[in-house]
Amino acid sequence: MRIFTLQFLALVFSALSLIPSGAHLAAMPNKMRLDQAGYFVAQGIYAGWTILGLLWFAAMIALALLAFVCRGQRRPMGFALAALACFAFTLIVFFTWTFPANQATANWTSAPDAWEALRRRWEYSHAANAVIVFLAFVFTALAVLTWRRPMSRGL
Repeated sequence: MRIFTLQFLALVFSALSLIPSGAHLAAMPNKMRLDQAGYFVAQGIYAGWTILGLLWFAAMIALALLAFVCRGQRRPMGFALAALACFAFTLIVFFTWTFPANQATANWTSAPDAWEALRRRWEYSHAANAVIVFLAFVFTALAVLTWRRPMSRGL
């Protein structure tokens, strides 16, 4: 029964991770057309979204456990590890491009001279992460769909 719980949790956390990532991606074209004042106002809607980053960590934990439990089946274990790698890569993207832009702008409350370059970094890093999180969800689904219940051994 624990495999089904892990599969469910991995799917749920991966799916929930798509929500903020998709929202960033959907808003990007409109936000890129805003001037500095409008962009900074729009960025204010993300106050408190830090908590949603916990979804990535929850997904990673569920996927690591799922990979461990599936270790006897190469395909589901491989897909779970691929999903886990995608979520790990989102953290690399975030801490390489998104987080420095947040810091340089004091979470978009202060406009340095290079704010437009920072905006591009911030927006494109979120767009990249939306694609990566989608791939993580696909790999998670494949990990669940390729797992096969072991045949019970008769006496």
